Amino acid sequence: MTPTVAFDAPGKHHGFLRLPHSRNDSAWGHVMLPICVVNGGAGPTALLVAGNHGDEYEGMIALHDLALSLDPGLVAGRVIIVPQLNTPAVRAGTRVSPIDGVNMNRAFPGNARGTATAKIADYLTRHLLPMADLVLDIHSGGKTLDFLPFAASHVLPDPAHDAACAAAALTFAAPYTVKMLEIDDTGMFDGVVERLGKVLVTTELGGAGMARAETVAIAKRGVRNLLIHGGLLEGRPEVSPTTMLDMPDGDCFTFAESAGMFEPLVDLGATVSAGQPVARIWPLDATGLAPTHLTAGRTGLFVARHAPGLVQAGDCAAVVAVPL
Repeated sequence: MTPTVAFDAPGKHHGFLRLPHSRNDSAWGHVMLPICVVNGGAGPTALLVAGNHGDEYEGMIALHDLALSLDPGLVAGRVIIVPQLNTPAVRAGTRVSPIDGVNMNRAFPGNARGTATAKIADYLTRHLLPMADLVLDIHSGGKTLDFLPFAASHVLPDPAHDAACAAAALTFAAPYTVKMLEIDDTGMFDGVVERLGKVLVTTELGGAGMARAETVAIAKRGVRNLLIHGGLLEGRPEVSPTTMLDMPDGDCFTFAESAGMFEPLVDLGATVSAGQPVARIWPLDATGLAPTHLTAGRTGLFVARHAPGLVQAGDCAAVVAVPL
């Protein structure tokens, strides 16, 4: 991959990360990933990323807005903005890349000799992440999940690193702030960032394959709060009430074991009890067939649910978190 912007040049620069990609309709073509570098001089570096999955819009909108509006004269340090990390998937409106069918958030640390997705992941790992002190990876539920909007940090083995990430997530000031025990981070961007010792904040801001005014506003406020927290902008973070949540183990997740029509029995934000039915799956083959009930694995707050009206066996159907 080749950047068309200089990372050390002062001021604001818009350009691309160019990835050679020969295809049927463009023999010497490229995949073009938009990038903006805002360099205000001495100070830390923040790497802000969205569009890891191509159907998650809140973060992409917020970062495009920031790239347009951020004044380099107000920045102490450098802000690297990659609003559409998986541009092929963004253009297709899909979670995974249409080029190689790979989920970018399972492709890290990447491979410089791999497929297009692996090459993008490799460039981030070897070139962008070493520059960064603070990393924001904005996600939402995409087409298949809908979340209560939250910022999150992970449980980390080093207490100082854990505390720094947790403080940054809290500063994001989403309506909910989650402490997550990542059961398996194989191939995930966040795991690579954390193993490099960087301060990381990630999010889930709504979803259902669309953006809402509320969730975009949360993303925009959170991004600026995080830049203030990291010392790149002056001012005080905008305070907003947040509810602290914990997702300690696999009991937080309920998965469908059959296919059919998805009927939610509770709405996001409801308090549920372990064993309580939270959704039903109706068979589509005939009338007179009873639905399958899906139950909560623990007592807590109903924070995420399957979004489309049809569900397949193995789909994540519901997520419950524990208020702290």
